[in-house]
Amino acid sequence: MEHPDWTHTDSREAKHIWEEYQKQHNLSDRIGQTVGIDPKSKRIWFGTSIQDVVLQRNSEGLDSPLFFERVGSETYFRKGGHR
Repeated sequence: MEHPDWTHTDSREAKHIWEEYQKQHNLSDRIGQTVGIDPKSKRIWFGTSIQDVVLQRNSEGLDSPLFFERVGSETYFRKGGHR
């Protein structure tokens, strides 16, 4: 199944879904986990890594694009600094 290209609107919607989810749920036991957010279905998956989240989603027969965040972090991944 093909998906249309990811848009800025998809990113904004995924971020909005995540912000609302955080307001309604205590995530203190999930700090450091990866979260995958599907802006179309508004579903959220948690796992130890991106691969873990994708495997969970795939096991449900889904293949929609996901937006990833790390619980408790402002960025998912930051490349090392300059020397």
